[in-house]
Amino acid sequence: MVSEGTGKVYSNIKPAALLSLIYTLLVSGLLGVACEICCGIVQAPLDLKHLHKHRMFNFLAIVLVATCVVAYPFDTSSYLDDEWATFKTTFKKNYEKESEEYFRRLVWEKNHLFVLAHNSAAKQKKVHYTVAMNKYGDLTHKEFVEIMNGYKGSGKTSLKSGSVDSDDTLVYLPKTVDWRNEGYVTPVKDQAECGSCYAFSSTGSLEGQHFRKTGKLVSLSEQNIIDCSGPEGNNGCNGGLMDQAFQYIRLNGGIDTEDVYPYEAVTRDCRFVKNGTGATDIGFHDIESGSEYKLQKAVAHIGPVSVAIDASDVQFRFYKSGVYYNSECSDENLDHGVLVVGYGVDEKDESVTDYWLVKNSWGATWGEEGYIKMARNMDNNCGIATKASYPLV
Repeated sequence: MVSEGTGKVYSNIKPAALLSLIYTLLVSGLLGVACEICCGIVQAPLDLKHLHKHRMFNFLAIVLVATCVVAYPFDTSSYLDDEWATFKTTFKKNYEKESEEYFRRLVWEKNHLFVLAHNSAAKQKKVHYTVAMNKYGDLTHKEFVEIMNGYKGSGKTSLKSGSVDSDDTLVYLPKTVDWRNEGYVTPVKDQAECGSCYAFSSTGSLEGQHFRKTGKLVSLSEQNIIDCSGPEGNNGCNGGLMDQAFQYIRLNGGIDTEDVYPYEAVTRDCRFVKNGTGATDIGFHDIESGSEYKLQKAVAHIGPVSVAIDASDVQFRFYKSGVYYNSECSDENLDHGVLVVGYGVDEKDESVTDYWLVKNSWGATWGEEGYIKMARNMDNNCGIATKASYPLV
């Protein structure tokens, strides 16, 4: 099974496992990914779900994957066996088929190498943040983005823009703000494998505004938004927009508490409980697009603000600590809803770096206990000020 001295798995994988792997890759559209890992081949995008039905394509695809397996080593060096076992134990990973574990091990090792390379660059001060392996380490990039990044509308909405602040008056802005210290922010939550980031962003902002008005911090139901805001244009676990969630809450007359309507990470029929509401809003306010000053002004004087960002790069997925800046980020193609709960200045590095303090919804083991520091006053990096808003209460 393993060649002596190298610790690498070669062509002598069990035939049944190999055939199962090939079939799994074909029907799931992951053939290109497998060949990239095995052979270093990057294919042009193909609609594999349709093409796999054609006999000739089946034959050619099997030949291609078999060639990859026979001619090139699976980079499963034995020195990583313990780390792979630790990864599976830590994140409770169980794979039903041997072929699935082979594939997930390949993906994990590719991500493992990325983590090592990035942190080596961080030690050399080439970047100002670190990354770390986490529970998403066995997902391909395509899988991760499709599952987790759910900031998107369905196109079926009559949503009108919220009020926009046209006041350009300069106001006092504190050097640092952290609304966690003032009681505005609930503990970090975990959206699991559901594209519901927009729901977590919107509840977080409303939780803050409700606290500002009443002095009571109430954890609100993301599941309520997932199940019930379809008429406003949201699409459950397949994505949505924060403003559409705010509109649903207004039209519905409120949103249930987390206790009354707990999170399930799947889209179900709406089960709103009228006497279980924890907060409501009367509309929402859109911050001037692209203005980090207006965003800072809102965060400083209003409270936590819902924002959308470009979180499509692998660096964001594995972020661990430091100030995240990505020159490849888009300020227009946004795919993830998060919550700005403050801002500050990082003086640990030789260069002083302004940052936004952002609450994510990927659990407390991700990033800095569920949070990320994102570069501030760096030309709207990752689009953090492009689509910012908060509910009116």
